[in-house]
Amino acid sequence: MIILKSKDEIEKMRVSNRMVAEILQELKAAVRPGITTLELDRLAEKKIRQRGAIPAFKGYRGFPASICTSINEEVVHGIPSAKRKLRSGDLLSIDLGVLYDGYYGDSAITVGVGKIDPEGERLLRVTEEALRVGIAQVKEGNFLSDVSHAIQQYVEEHGYNVVRVFVGHGIGTSLHEEPQVPNFGPPGRGPKLRPGMVLAIEPMVNIGSSEVEVLEDQWTVVTVDRKRSAHFEHTVALTENGAEILTCLDSC
Repeated sequence: MIILKSKDEIEKMRVSNRMVAEILQELKAAVRPGITTLELDRLAEKKIRQRGAIPAFKGYRGFPASICTSINEEVVHGIPSAKRKLRSGDLLSIDLGVLYDGYYGDSAITVGVGKIDPEGERLLRVTEEALRVGIAQVKEGNFLSDVSHAIQQYVEEHGYNVVRVFVGHGIGTSLHEEPQVPNFGPPGRGPKLRPGMVLAIEPMVNIGSSEVEVLEDQWTVVTVDRKRSAHFEHTVALTENGAEILTCLDSC
């Protein structure tokens, strides 16, 4: 069942999601060669709790950390570690969620560490733009799969592939709600978009195959061909005035 949010609920979600956007900006500024992913995780938890919020991921289905840190061929759900030092040229995906005043915020970015190669820069650019293209389809009367189709079409036009096993989702008083938001599929399918829907839209884009596998830690998802991947996510509310990106600080 898709839960439509009231204006008051969306206002609460603006607060929680702005926190996420602010903290991701602070984490991005802290990314540098030599820092460990565990240091980033500790910084994230500190910033979350300073705001009176709770790390949404910590303990969720047993996940041990406050953020997901996925490097290069790691697609999503990478576990922060004191042993993982970032190196110049790495692509680092950071996924962060908070719970504040009963409502969740969720967003993800992928950043280059130090100087990255042109292929890495292009992957980040295409993935982030695919997210924008998908969000542009969040309009009253459109179908959910119009979002999915737009993302897939844009990614494949640029020679990449979207991950199909993991998808976006509704969000509100639960971190994951209906509907699921795939990053692929034909247009004109699924539920019609209505004001009050809040969606976490998150393309995961691979340079090579769309296929992935889960490592022995039972969390970290990697590409089967070990080619690099990128991940961007925004939480988007459909209001009477159109789509509003809740995890956007200035302009998106």
